[in-house]
Amino acid sequence: MQFGAFIILCGATHFINLWTFAMHSKVVAMVMTIAKVACAIVSCATALMLVHIIPDLLSVKTRELFLRNKAEELDREMGLILTQEETGRHVRMLTHEIRSTLDRHTILKTTLVELGRTLGLEECALWMPSRSGINLLLSHTLNYQIQVGSTVPINLPIINEVFNSARAVRIPYTCPLARIRPLVGRYVPPEVVAVRVPLLHLSNFQINDWPELSAKSYAVMVLILPTDSARKWRDHELELVEVVADQVAVALSHAAILEESMRARDQLIEQNVALDLARREAEKAVHARNDFLAVMNHEMRTPMHAIIALCSLLLETELTPEQRVMIETVLKSSNLLATLINDVLDLSRLEDGSLELDFGMFNLHGIFKEVINLIKPIASIKKLSMTMILAPDLPMYAVGDEKRLMQTILNIVGNAVKFTKEGYVSIIASVAKPESLRDWRPPEFYPVSSQGHFYLRVQVKDSGCGILPQDIPVLFTKFAQPRSGSSQNSGGGAGLGLAICRRFVNLMGGHIWMESEGLNKGSTAAFLVKLGICNNPNDSSIHHQVPPHVRAIHGSADLTGQKPNLRDTDRGVPSNARYQRSL
Repeated sequence: MQFGAFIILCGATHFINLWTFAMHSKVVAMVMTIAKVACAIVSCATALMLVHIIPDLLSVKTRELFLRNKAEELDREMGLILTQEETGRHVRMLTHEIRSTLDRHTILKTTLVELGRTLGLEECALWMPSRSGINLLLSHTLNYQIQVGSTVPINLPIINEVFNSARAVRIPYTCPLARIRPLVGRYVPPEVVAVRVPLLHLSNFQINDWPELSAKSYAVMVLILPTDSARKWRDHELELVEVVADQVAVALSHAAILEESMRARDQLIEQNVALDLARREAEKAVHARNDFLAVMNHEMRTPMHAIIALCSLLLETELTPEQRVMIETVLKSSNLLATLINDVLDLSRLEDGSLELDFGMFNLHGIFKEVINLIKPIASIKKLSMTMILAPDLPMYAVGDEKRLMQTILNIVGNAVKFTKEGYVSIIASVAKPESLRDWRPPEFYPVSSQGHFYLRVQVKDSGCGILPQDIPVLFTKFAQPRSGSSQNSGGGAGLGLAICRRFVNLMGGHIWMESEGLNKGSTAAFLVKLGICNNPNDSSIHHQVPPHVRAIHGSADLTGQKPNLRDTDRGVPSNARYQRSL
């Protein structure tokens, strides 16, 4: 409005000047003066107003330029985001195609085809290191425009440059790596890039998180743009190539691991077949040996019993001292041979797992008293002191294999009497308490506590010849002779007694060991066995609650939940006859 008034007043002033070119009156002069004064006032007000308006106009223009620059920057960022999304989509697509198989040739061929289709490549090839490691071998191409199998020395400078860079490297078209397509016509040489592909093997992976410091091998992927266009490589395309190279390396490592595992599986299958065949042959041999031993045991036992019976009858007749000594020698040798025959059969049944423990209820105290009654005559002849201590908390009845337990106790006590010339032999039987289990058990034995059973601990101490500590492990080996020679000095020899005792104790879920401080210092034999608790020995229903035979598993015997079963059968022979013959 001010500017309009200023224009109007200026125009009116000039119009009046033209209209009154000659001398004019006072009225006209007054009007012109008022118009000029008004024009000056309006002009001054407009000038003062422009002082404030011009900075605002300049700031608006600056703001407009800033917003325009911001808009252009946002457009560039949006384009970059779209490019990255497109690159990510291509990478996901390529990764899915590559990882859809674990075959090396399929992975490499799929990679070249997908890269060529995504980036519009003229040619794409892969150079793999040779077995000797001195050349690069052309293994795969996109269009097969050059023969596969060409080689390039690996020590070229351009190849070392590619190997030393983790990024895609632009290489000249005249490089040996790029000579995979003959250039026909007068085209402008296209742009070529090369990127390394790490080849990971099983040797590059250790138990920890770091690969071993060994020589790494690389393959080289070469990509060529079309020759009929002036197209250049863009940054996002190079990033796509680098990401795909890493994915190919991972896929190839997975394929290598799969091939190695398949090879190991095939080898393991072959080994298992061979082992199964060997196991079957060994089982046949063991069964044949056991059948032979059983037949021989049965056939040899009958004449041996006849010899023992005849010798016993002859001893009751009137004989000269020389004849009595000879008959006693024959009887003693026959008893030892009969015992050895039975021990060999038991050992063979223990080794092949055909021995079955016969679980049943039995009088635990009665077993120890019977052992003392059988051993006392020999101890009396040798003038040895025999003592037996039964702990007050030792139950009267228990559930287990009475025959094997008695055989074990009798064998250990018999050895103690056999190797003791003078002094004493003591038997201590007690219940192993859970709270003191760690104090006296051997470190290699870990008893498993459960309800319904207890561990019987038996110690047999003697003042005999003793044994060297280094010879203790040999005692439980069949037919092994201690190096100290204590057994020869005591009239004994290598046999099966302690070896069978160890097997029986293991079958009953226990452990046996020997302690001695040295020669002529005595020894202590101790063992633990797992027995079931018999709460009601008069219960008649227990005869129907236990299976007739429970197959023993070497090293453990769990009696939890089993009821006692009163049985005493061994081919019709009384359980104590064998021990009487042996003694």
